Amino acid sequence: MFTKLGLQLYTCRDYFKDEKSVDLTLKKIAEIGYTEAHTAGRYGLTPEKFAELTKKNGIQIIGTHYDYGKILNAPEETMAIHSLYGTSNIGIGGMPGEARTDVDALKKFIADFNKAAEGYAKHGFKLTYHNHHFEFLRIDGTKTIMDYLYEGLDPDTTSFVLDTCWVMAGCNDVRMWMEKLAGRIDILHMKDVFLTSADGKLFGTMTEVGNGFVYWKGVIEVAEQIGVKHFAVEQDANFINGDSLNSAKISADYLKKFLK
Repeated sequence: MFTKLGLQLYTCRDYFKDEKSVDLTLKKIAEIGYTEAHTAGRYGLTPEKFAELTKKNGIQIIGTHYDYGKILNAPEETMAIHSLYGTSNIGIGGMPGEARTDVDALKKFIADFNKAAEGYAKHGFKLTYHNHHFEFLRIDGTKTIMDYLYEGLDPDTTSFVLDTCWVMAGCNDVRMWMEKLAGRIDILHMKDVFLTSADGKLFGTMTEVGNGFVYWKGVIEVAEQIGVKHFAVEQDANFINGDSLNSAKISADYLKKFLK
């Protein structure tokens, strides 16, 4: 059920400079209406301080984009930090480079990810994978990287952070993939896209939620049907007037009409 609105904090990374600015920005994010956050770094702060500031401002951490090397090689430290944050979702923002172009490397990544996830699951944690558009390339001439992830990642110990914009950028249907991954999407990244032109070429551009082509009513309906737990706005770039906080507010204002 879509009852809480989250934000991938990478959206407002330009505002996070030091402890004071992180505190102030989290306060503004909460005032906009965001009560959950998906992280991508902690901007020079200790895990303790970062956790303290999110809690102070009434924001619950729902998952992370974390260092893959530490996930594999420092599980105790990784679990301690995520326990401090209050989330069981330990995530990466994308796979290692070699796995994006070589089938054997991709299979190894999936095996390594599953093995690590098995260990974390024994302690109540789940590993999450966030897609971009490159996963929809046919890596072996027939199957896409996303096909391999869908078939190979263990649904009991891993989950997907599905990104609406990147699915569309990969020339795929968002709701079809949501239905295909039913029960396997704990966090949905809500990112809009529209068509622009430059130098005679057309290309997709990220934009505020509600300002693009994504059919949000349908996406949210499917998300609720398949058991998505968290909904997080994310916008990487192309902010109105160059202000990421303003863009985050525009997205939140649009989505509030769907909140139950």
